[in-house]
Amino acid sequence: MIHTLKALGGMQVAPHHLAAQAGRDVLRDGGNAVEAMVAAAAAIAVVYPHMNAIGGDGFWLIHEPGKTPVAIDACGPAAALATPDFYAGLDAIPPRGATAALTVAGTVGGWQKALDVASAWGPGLPLSRLLQDAIRHARDGVAVTTSQSALTREKLPGLKDAPGFAQTYLVDGQPPQPGHVLKQPALARTLAQLTERGLDDFYRGKLAQRIGAELERVGSPVRTSDLAAYRAQIVEPLAVRLNDSTVYNLPPPTQGLSALMILGLFERLGVTEGEGFAYLHGLVESTKRAFRVRERVVTDPQRLPAAPSSFLTPQALDELAAQIDPARALPWPDAAKPGDTIWMGAIDREGRAVSFIQSVYWEFGSGTVLQDSGICWQNRGTSFSLDPKALNSLKPGHKPFHTLNPSMALFDDGRVMPYGTMGGEGQPQTQAAVFTRYARFGHSLQQAVTAPRWLLGRTWGDVSTTLKLESRFDPGLVQALRDAGHVVEVLPEAFSDTMGHAGALVRHPNGVIEGAADPRSDGAVAAV
Repeated sequence: MIHTLKALGGMQVAPHHLAAQAGRDVLRDGGNAVEAMVAAAAAIAVVYPHMNAIGGDGFWLIHEPGKTPVAIDACGPAAALATPDFYAGLDAIPPRGATAALTVAGTVGGWQKALDVASAWGPGLPLSRLLQDAIRHARDGVAVTTSQSALTREKLPGLKDAPGFAQTYLVDGQPPQPGHVLKQPALARTLAQLTERGLDDFYRGKLAQRIGAELERVGSPVRTSDLAAYRAQIVEPLAVRLNDSTVYNLPPPTQGLSALMILGLFERLGVTEGEGFAYLHGLVESTKRAFRVRERVVTDPQRLPAAPSSFLTPQALDELAAQIDPARALPWPDAAKPGDTIWMGAIDREGRAVSFIQSVYWEFGSGTVLQDSGICWQNRGTSFSLDPKALNSLKPGHKPFHTLNPSMALFDDGRVMPYGTMGGEGQPQTQAAVFTRYARFGHSLQQAVTAPRWLLGRTWGDVSTTLKLESRFDPGLVQALRDAGHVVEVLPEAFSDTMGHAGALVRHPNGVIEGAADPRSDGAVAAV
């Protein structure tokens, strides 16, 4: 994909084309950007199950013209029974299986909270309309993607014994081939029940009782009482002021702070030309400083050691940027955060915009699939530490560290840009690449997403913490980075899944909407 698509009546971008089309069709039927996103979120939970599910978490940025974006934290906390004693004798929380399913799934609550926000815009479409595509895909089936097939095969040793996984996602005990028709009848029934009884049924209705009972039966610490206590929250977004725009992201427990810090630090380096050594080195070094702050600060909002906004002040960014050597790399690695996710964006005809991210953490999350409801449950709680002295130590009712962080930029000239990506550790790095290429160095939106990318650290189960580059980078630039002290690994692929699946939309003051989907994904831009 090299050309940026344009339209006037609304646009949806998603890393799976069926999700993009589900959102687009809601816009075409008169729905708003939030309703389109709920439709896309439900659809992608069915058609891209290795990346997300309704048993995961979500985060929203919702912008109405002339107003500051509204942020929604739809992250579920650790269950009341999820104590260090529950994991006695272990050094770490198991990454797969029922004991990895230790936090409440918040994303469905986030859908409802977002719809509540949008209700102020006037009468909306019925929930049955918003979920109809997801129900149809779950009932009638969807063609398994190449990435789902490959990741199922790659991660099978850790997933095959998780409750319900083999029955749901394997074919005669083996990973499905690309193109296999995956049907999820139990999930179709669950989604249909939500349209009949409302989204709150997931937490405080008959569905919640069934979910809680099965989670207990398979060995998870989550109970019906944990579901009943959960509410998604409207929170104040974090923001960084740049020279021509303000960029917004989510506060802790997400790593949104690091995404904003990278942009604030890079702007202070005075880089005047894109794609060369100064550009890539500057963003990588900005990333290192931002990640070091993240590791010290980002945790459950109830126990923050410092105010995240204090790291986004001009003085704080000036001081940190002054420590960046324009010619030499800071020794690395530091700790890395894995994760698999989806990001999606929507803009409607009235200019209301949504930046949204939804995830089960690792591919297929805990691997635990509730057979009664068809819900795959996340393993986000494995980011907790069993060390009581750790910043993110396990505590019931506390939220786990989240790699998820959707971004949105409001430009002084009236442009609105929701953008983001999946990819764990790579999320803030790819966001910085897409934003700076588009907003600073003249790339078209699609060029900014398609251009070769890099990743400092690991993602998608990778254990190395090198600076990874796609093979399309100029060999001279690669050598210059090595000469500066970067430990560089050139990946064999020109378009690598390691770099995540990004997307972006921009609405111009004249109503023209531009959209870009990632050629690394199965996604699309769909417009009205």
